Amino acid sequence: MKKLKEILSKTLSPEEISYIYGSYDIVGDIAIIRVTENSKKYSQRIAETIMRVHKNVKTVLAQTSPVLGDFRLRKLEHLAGEKKTVTVHKESGCLFTVDVEKCYFSPRLFYERKRIAELVKNKETIVNMFAGVGCFSIVIAKNSNVNKIYSIDLNPTAVQYMQENIRINRVYGKVVALEGDAKEIVQKSLCAIADRVLMPLPEKALEYLPYALIALKNSGGWIHYYAFEHATKEENPIEKGKAKVAERLETLNTNFEIQFGRVVRATGPNWYQIVLDISVKK
Repeated sequence: MKKLKEILSKTLSPEEISYIYGSYDIVGDIAIIRVTENSKKYSQRIAETIMRVHKNVKTVLAQTSPVLGDFRLRKLEHLAGEKKTVTVHKESGCLFTVDVEKCYFSPRLFYERKRIAELVKNKETIVNMFAGVGCFSIVIAKNSNVNKIYSIDLNPTAVQYMQENIRINRVYGKVVALEGDAKEIVQKSLCAIADRVLMPLPEKALEYLPYALIALKNSGGWIHYYAFEHATKEENPIEKGKAKVAERLETLNTNFEIQFGRVVRATGPNWYQIVLDISVKK
């Protein structure tokens, strides 16, 4: 984004530049920017500049609402280029078809998807409780010798795209798309089968933690837990997250150890998305 701000600085004042968000997402050939009341008047110029800087971008959309609801969707407004919301995103040797208006997708989790794939051991069974269009599951399936990944999502449109992505990445049999609430699906048909459980939905991870335990094999396994944490300069978001998880797992009489934690990204002033890798021994 620095390059973009440098280009805009030739035509906008430092005060005007200060209103513009310091980052944007590129999903496939679609760029998504965030606009505020103050920066809205410059959105057309920002869009045109992005298309000039990134020759591969065919469409620029503005995010006009926060990510909301069970499906984690945001309102998008067309600014420049082709009028579309469907694109194909490339990552870690995989292709993902996604409708950015109807499905949640974050290119910023690229490193996490790759990191988890590298942790997966030979012939593991995995439950992905919040799979979206299948990104974590398919990156793992293509980059490890996993046995099976049960991939659950509540959003029927996301599940349709996941099925399409399973097809185009040729991971039939390895990735199984399941539509519904992870709580219900785990209790009904995925009890005690997983070596590893993925929880990439920060808003609901703490609430769904007991069901992640139910999904793990009786011998135990790993939970990859994602959460949002508020932390001032004097606080550590990882330690705050660990304390919450430890308190919850202790009430569930769980034998566990939080072996790794990192800040995935900053999501706002004093807000962070974190991940904790939890080893559970039953």
